[in-house]
Amino acid sequence: MSVQPSWPIARKLTLFLAAMVALLALVSWAMVTSFAREAAGRTQDNILAASATSIAETLRSEAGQIRLELPYSAFSMLGAISEDRVFYRVSAGSDLLTGYADLEGPDVATGDVAFDTMPFRGTTVRAVSVRRTVLSDGRVVPITVTLAQTRSGVQGIAAGLSRQAALLSGVVFLLAVGIAAYAVRASLKPLNTMAQHVATRGPSDLRPLRRQGPPELMPLVRALNRLMERLGGSLRRSEDFIAEAAHRVRTPLAVVRTQAEIALHSVEEEGQKQTLRRVIRAVDESSRSASQLLDHAMVSLRADDLARDRVDLPALAGNVADALRPTAEMKDIDIAVDAMPAAALGDAILIQNALRNVLDNAIKYSPAETVVRLSVQNGGGEARIEVRDQGPGFGDESAAHLTERFRRGEQVEGIVGSGLGLTIADEALAAHGGRLELNDNTGRPGACVSLILPAA
Repeated sequence: MSVQPSWPIARKLTLFLAAMVALLALVSWAMVTSFAREAAGRTQDNILAASATSIAETLRSEAGQIRLELPYSAFSMLGAISEDRVFYRVSAGSDLLTGYADLEGPDVATGDVAFDTMPFRGTTVRAVSVRRTVLSDGRVVPITVTLAQTRSGVQGIAAGLSRQAALLSGVVFLLAVGIAAYAVRASLKPLNTMAQHVATRGPSDLRPLRRQGPPELMPLVRALNRLMERLGGSLRRSEDFIAEAAHRVRTPLAVVRTQAEIALHSVEEEGQKQTLRRVIRAVDESSRSASQLLDHAMVSLRADDLARDRVDLPALAGNVADALRPTAEMKDIDIAVDAMPAAALGDAILIQNALRNVLDNAIKYSPAETVVRLSVQNGGGEARIEVRDQGPGFGDESAAHLTERFRRGEQVEGIVGSGLGLTIADEALAAHGGRLELNDNTGRPGACVSLILPAA
């Protein structure tokens, strides 16, 4: 069952912070809009009250009559807010002195100021009433001044402030989201750096993580280090098992083959001899297959965590030739070594495995009483080990096919083999940044296999 990935943490955090910022921006816009409307309304009320008071102060009594001179300044103050329509009414008791007879203002006590928002002549107005008393012919006459103004201007001012608040909130929102996204990425950068550091490692690079990070990541680092320690122990046990298995498998097979050969020389019946020859051939095939399978497993384990030691190639070639010389002598094959100084950085065990499999193939496919030539060369930044034999060669098979696992050439019928020798050599060289070249000998029978490595 595959695990479906969830949303990235960075996206989740960014969206969460963006939602919080949007909510705060909306609340701040609503608050600014409310304050703007309240401030505009208070401004209108203050101007209305000042204008009404200014009109009321001009009232006086002359010869028993209430006189009124509407001051221009009272209406100019109202015009300072906007171009809204203004209505007024001045009454002495129940008598209308001037203004709109149908304008009814809010009830007000003497000496007080009262406000009200109400409909008037098909529109909404803000009205103020001011009451004072005037002494006329020895009697006290209550005077009421009512002023009303439409609210379009005040609403326009409030709407303008609201739009500016919305624009400011939008800008703040975008800036805050950008800052939040940057902050989230910066906060997650140590995690991404650690992930990249782990991703660039080879499968067998199980060194503990030493990178410093935020305290929140340290439990993850410790858990990864414990996991890699357990995996390292498992790989070491696997490598030890392969080495032990190689020894355990080869030794009894060698004993069986020896006993079969002794029995072959001691029997005289032809049928028994054929049976023993088939046994010897089966043991050889099993021994070779088991040996190369174990070699291939060893290459796979060590390829991703190569040792980087300086390898003396002439010495390594000489050791491999000496180890296989008894096998070659059984077919009267001579191994001629011609080595010039050369070195490479790498894993000596893998290079030795590669060369041993190539040289073993050369001995196996060469006819009796021939020479297998092993040479080591150095030049052009490359170290080259060549193995030339006098066998049937590769024919028309391409190098890419011959290095496939369990793939054998066309001219190997009747010869024991597993099809892993060239695969092991190719993978070991590829792990070192080198390559394997396969060619037939020019103008004469046999094959030439070149193991090429970067020179040290």
